[in-house]
Amino acid sequence: MTGAVFTEIRSIHFSGICGTAMAAVAAAMKDKGFSVTGSDQNVYPPMSTFLAERQIEVAEGYAEPNLAHRPDLVVIGNALSRGNPEVEVVLERKLRYCSLPELLKEFFLRGKRSLVVSGTHGKTTTTSLLAWVFEHNGLNPSFLIGGIPNNFGQGARITDSEWFILEGDEYDTAFFDKRSKFTHYMPELAIVNNLEFDHADIFKDVPAIQNSFRHFVRLVPRNGLLLGNGDDPNVAPLLDVTHCPVKRFGLGDDNAVHAFNLRYGATATEFELPSFKYHLDMLGEFNVRNALGVIAAAKHYGLKNHQIQAAFSTFKGVKRRMEVRGIVGGVTVIDDFGHHPTAIRQTLAALRLRYPGQKIWAVFEPRSNTTRRNVFQKELATAFDAADAVVVSQVARLEQVPENERLNPVQLMKDLQAGGKPAAYLADAPAIVEHLGGQLNGGDVVCVFSNGGFGGIHQKLLERLKR
Repeated sequence: MTGAVFTEIRSIHFSGICGTAMAAVAAAMKDKGFSVTGSDQNVYPPMSTFLAERQIEVAEGYAEPNLAHRPDLVVIGNALSRGNPEVEVVLERKLRYCSLPELLKEFFLRGKRSLVVSGTHGKTTTTSLLAWVFEHNGLNPSFLIGGIPNNFGQGARITDSEWFILEGDEYDTAFFDKRSKFTHYMPELAIVNNLEFDHADIFKDVPAIQNSFRHFVRLVPRNGLLLGNGDDPNVAPLLDVTHCPVKRFGLGDDNAVHAFNLRYGATATEFELPSFKYHLDMLGEFNVRNALGVIAAAKHYGLKNHQIQAAFSTFKGVKRRMEVRGIVGGVTVIDDFGHHPTAIRQTLAALRLRYPGQKIWAVFEPRSNTTRRNVFQKELATAFDAADAVVVSQVARLEQVPENERLNPVQLMKDLQAGGKPAAYLADAPAIVEHLGGQLNGGDVVCVFSNGGFGGIHQKLLERLKR
């Protein structure tokens, strides 16, 4: 859809409005003077409250009558597909429609200085940290993040500043646009943190993912900057370009932004750049790499080491990234969004630093489109090496995956147990809570890995421990 067509828009309906980004953009469009409505099948706080406070009418559930007022434009969420009642009405009546990334591009990113963080791992933390560095130093950035940074309390915000900081997701844009979302984000500066195989439902292999990233990298203008992890062999081919400046960051000596003298503590990490020592209240090598991308970007725009460190010192992390949900009877319950073997492995390694000598339980819900498949069958068996015991829940919606592609949980249990790891495969959150309730002791740590709600398992476990 062209920008000229967007000038004819006065009323907008958001199908799937209760997503963090959709709700924030819907509110911003209302602030711009548009008439805004929305619908979603998951209408509950905090997003329902957020929208109600802004007097945006939200229908619960997707239905044809929700579009009876014939809006000038329908923004269709990424989760909607053919068969959805509102999608069918849009196509049948030939209503104007677009994706959220396309709307962002036309209404909010044109004319802005767009900084986009991409990569398989660490996008949310890196984008949150970069946004906070800019915010702490008075730059008042807009941001769009796939999580909730504790410093902001919301995953998206649109301001009138020139800066827009976005988490650049390589997942596809919509059912009608299979390009990665980040191809719409007009990057002036692009960060590529790392690259591994993921999203098995849309990518065949690593070369297919690299190809999508090439489309993204190709969009950086000649007066922009491409920042890449210089230690990642999968990222290396993406940095071999001449259309824009390129700078590598990492731990290797040949990187332009090179960290050395790394020191890992139980609650913090320190590392040095020439003439300056940085301190992070975050754990592990992955977070050092995340910070290096942020430092390189911030310095490119004129911020000094001490200004960046001042923001690091006040950064409060991100919800669902090693988030302590509670401590009862000496048992610590942690929530983590990890759902890729590498992310699980890195989180457990960091927890081992934070809780030395304590028993660590890993509870995993295979819920993503990739972990429900057998592409990581072997990798998952070793991802939990740093845990003392493992509990895996029943694989979500396994019947939707072709039989020859399914994760084999029985084999996973055998592989874990063969390595001397106590492991159990249980039906659901209540069964896991009951299983753990009789075995946990003071000093134990339970880390729950899931990219969904997991049946409210964290609160259920805490309540069980109180009894």
